[in-house]
Amino acid sequence: MNTEQVITMLRKNGHKVTPQRIAICEAVLSNKEHPTAEIIFKKISKQHPTISMTTVYHTLDLLKKLELVHEINFDNRVTRYDSNVSVHVNVICQKCGKISDYESEAIQSQWNRIVSAIKIKPVGQRLDAYVICEDCKG
Repeated sequence: MNTEQVITMLRKNGHKVTPQRIAICEAVLSNKEHPTAEIIFKKISKQHPTISMTTVYHTLDLLKKLELVHEINFDNRVTRYDSNVSVHVNVICQKCGKISDYESEAIQSQWNRIVSAIKIKPVGQRLDAYVICEDCKG
């Protein structure tokens, strides 16, 4: 989703469009590494030194409500944000915490069969595979 589409969606849903909010949206929606709020804050605060963590958290919560990001919570780690809201597998290294996405038509097809079989419309999904990544193996 590009910046203009985000601005349109925010306005359409009655939300203010501020330079800080746009910067946060761009930072999380363009980041495929599943950033934390703190990582987003550090990146944004260089251009917007008066921004607060509260603004970052409120904007991430708004993006979650608009279904533009998924929140990925772990028992022993901080919350991460995933801008890939399509059906996919989060491949998570148990040592370093790196997360990458795996997508395939087979996963989407199987998901469609599951949704059809349970005869309800899910409000979300999360598929995780835990691994030791190549960097951590060596």
